[in-house]
Amino acid sequence: MSKKVAFIFPGQGSQSIGMGEDFYNSSDIAKEMIKKAGERISVDFQEILFKENELLGQTQYTQPAILLVSCIALKLFQERSDIKPDFVLGHSLGEFSALVAAGAIDYLDAIELVHKRGLFMNEACDGIGAGMMALVGLDDETVETMTKEQRESGKKIWAANYNLDGQIVVAGMKSDLESLVDTFKNAGAKRAIVLDMSVASHCELLSSAVDKLNPYLEQFITNNFNCDVISNVTAKNYNTKDEAIDLLGRQLISPVKYKHSIKEHNNVDFFIEFGNGAVLKGLNRKIIKSIPTLNISDTKSLEDTLTKLDEN
Repeated sequence: MSKKVAFIFPGQGSQSIGMGEDFYNSSDIAKEMIKKAGERISVDFQEILFKENELLGQTQYTQPAILLVSCIALKLFQERSDIKPDFVLGHSLGEFSALVAAGAIDYLDAIELVHKRGLFMNEACDGIGAGMMALVGLDDETVETMTKEQRESGKKIWAANYNLDGQIVVAGMKSDLESLVDTFKNAGAKRAIVLDMSVASHCELLSSAVDKLNPYLEQFITNNFNCDVISNVTAKNYNTKDEAIDLLGRQLISPVKYKHSIKEHNNVDFFIEFGNGAVLKGLNRKIIKSIPTLNISDTKSLEDTLTKLDEN
């Protein structure tokens, strides 16, 4: 019986110095992909990925770097396995990697696209004091009610990432977030931590980035989908260029429904995470324990994943 698998891809926050280096040292394919990606946006990805630097922390470089490592992991898997995904999904930025896996965009076009996306996000938040906060221990309804009440009182704060039950990231003005730490804790939050970020992802503060991004979505995304993509915005599947353009624009200003996507699309034997670390594997283990998540972040994990798939 053929295996049903979903390919999944991490987003911003999964980056670390040294990511992809094992692939680079052991694969000519990885070397070529890194070289071409660097040429596409005129950066030295060996410098950004493998050496201590400040660029990896800047979102216009973070995003293409994460996508590049995910696409290398995907390509090396595809060289060794004929397993096709039943569907693909990603966390925020990872949805663009998922589009590569679905055949709807070439990886080099995606590198340029997410580089632009990062620039536009930076421009939208430049100088306004934007930020994000991680909340642990509050349910969705409580966070949604509290953020709505705070907006009605004049503060700018929105739910941004639904990662797990009891784990939500909120976005908005950093001063507003900082002023509400005790408020969230008094409501029952075990942790309320303002993150070291200057961009407020997935909220209305990025509205100006949507119109800037749309022409590039139109330019680079095709209708050549070979499987469904699960939208961060709706947690539903899509498979056309028009849907992708609409949903990826809305994704900038809408919360990421990651846990909803995993809960609603669990009719698979395995999830396979492609990219640095194993962030989504860790989330999936808590969201839906009955389905294993394999991961491919270096040559060893690639071999381990191939072995486990052959055994099952």
